Amino acid sequence: MAGERQARLGDRIRVILAERLEKGLRDPRLGFVTITDVRVTGDLQHASVFYTVLGSEEERAASAQALRSATGMLRSEVGKHLNVRLTPSLEFIPDAIPENADHIAHLLREARERDEAVAGLASSASYAGDADPYLKPREDEPEAAAEDEPEDEAEPEDGPETED
Repeated sequence: MAGERQARLGDRIRVILAERLEKGLRDPRLGFVTITDVRVTGDLQHASVFYTVLGSEEERAASAQALRSATGMLRSEVGKHLNVRLTPSLEFIPDAIPENADHIAHLLREARERDEAVAGLASSASYAGDADPYLKPREDEPEAAAEDEPEDEAEPEDGPETED
């Protein structure tokens, strides 16, 4: 039950902060910021706000400074819209999702190129020995060989005769 309340409070804080950032802050350093997730501690006293910034590394650093300087104002904004006794403190953490996604895309691209190189080698490859060393040519079946034998030379089906 406590986890459910944390999740609801985190979602509500995320919406409040996103709406406030959409209206804009009076800080020219703030770039295009997206709030990706908010995680609230079990005692509801601290909220970790994960965000991404669209732009270069300098724009990310400037936006991080702008969010740090606006933390008090954003916390009071959250306190006005939440119906809780104590407003949680806010900590802004840059989300590593874009960097991880770029890294994964690079790895997938590299794997695809290697697969294409292997497929190119495999298409022009031939077997080292016979075409398939495990495939034996089909010999005549033993039943067919038994039918070709003359009747008088074939042994009786009872078994060999013994003298008593």
